[in-house]
Amino acid sequence: MTSIGFIGLGHMGGGMAANLAAKGFAVRAFDLSEEALAKAVAAGCSRAASAADAADDAEAVVTMLPAGKHVREVYESALLEAPRGTLLLDCSTIDVATAKEVAQMATDRGLLAVDAPVSGGITAASAGTLTFMVGGSDEAFARAQPILAAMGKAVIHAGANGAGQAAKVCNNMILGAEMIATCEAFALAEKLGLEADKFFDIASVSSGQSWSLTSYCPMPGVGPETPADRDYQGGFATALMLKDLNLSQEAAASVGADTPMGARARELYQAFADAGNGGLDFSAIIKTLRG
Repeated sequence: MTSIGFIGLGHMGGGMAANLAAKGFAVRAFDLSEEALAKAVAAGCSRAASAADAADDAEAVVTMLPAGKHVREVYESALLEAPRGTLLLDCSTIDVATAKEVAQMATDRGLLAVDAPVSGGITAASAGTLTFMVGGSDEAFARAQPILAAMGKAVIHAGANGAGQAAKVCNNMILGAEMIATCEAFALAEKLGLEADKFFDIASVSSGQSWSLTSYCPMPGVGPETPADRDYQGGFATALMLKDLNLSQEAAASVGADTPMGARARELYQAFADAGNGGLDFSAIIKTLRG
């Protein structure tokens, strides 16, 4: 039985750790939140007293933390002293530069490291159907793959360390801009007198088809159930989309890439969050477009 330390049991990490335990891994979990930790224990994980305790004697350590500064802090304070050959899997969504830096620090200590951010949201984290975009060496990926597969439906090797984070920020830049365009189209269709369900039936089988339209429709009562049907509660929070768009623009600036649609999407989500909507699902931005 593979022993795994798991650090970070928030909305995503809690479900991920529970799935690892359910698949037979010995999971020793830690979080600063006692409530989150208690839920993990109830799901079959054992309790760790600290991040270092979670990593103690673990064959692999998964981190799922809010930002790059938190990942760096945990690596420097708890993980870099792990025995040589220990596998570190960072599933957080962070900046590419920090992902590369902590992986290099780990490699210099004789550890294996991958950056493995996820796509799929809270529902997929709980259901074990996440997609993992993985950056790291062939050896590290081979070690990480069965662990990640226990939490997801797809595990894709994107390239060297940092490539997983690069894929994540590019993917979510598409999603942010795509959702705004989808919301604009529904708002325009409504003002033109076209019923939302009729527009959905047409666009979902035409050239306007997209994931934001057919799988995550921002209009309540249209298509499969989405956060729009729950008054935009749950799902992928606007604040998280804004975080990812900020990361995409930081990455674009670092390499001199021109991303005008990504930049505009960030501006619109920033304004939406500043208006007090950061906790709503990101598809709720349709409210600003419908008037």
